[in-house]
Amino acid sequence: MSTRSRLAGGIVVAALLALAIACGGGGGNSTPSASAPSPVGGGQPGNYTIVIANNIATPQNITVPAGSQVTFVNNDTREHLMFSDPHPEHTDCPELNSVGDLQPGQSRQTDNLVITRTCGFHDHINFLVKSLQGTITTR
Repeated sequence: MSTRSRLAGGIVVAALLALAIACGGGGGNSTPSASAPSPVGGGQPGNYTIVIANNIATPQNITVPAGSQVTFVNNDTREHLMFSDPHPEHTDCPELNSVGDLQPGQSRQTDNLVITRTCGFHDHINFLVKSLQGTITTR
């Protein structure tokens, strides 16, 4: 992916996150933060976000420090059920299962990711859709 494409994608994600924060996050289980969460590699420590839009989770692979939480934001037009691998047991990383059901416009955080490992995630409704699968690596 070119730098220009990453920059354009980052601008879109930042604008969508600003809109979601301005509207109260959209979900009863959202946790407000002092600053907008950012994708891997930027922002405040502990603020990591995966955005779902156009049936794609972005970024699909993220690395966070131990003790972090990851916020999933549903900017899609349909519901997504985000859970830990494997499907349908969801047992690899129970901390991811706290995300669960995300209606359009909702966001929700994982529990604290304290174990150093790589966890796969997927949309339970669309578990075969590769663009809705990814990994969260805790270091």
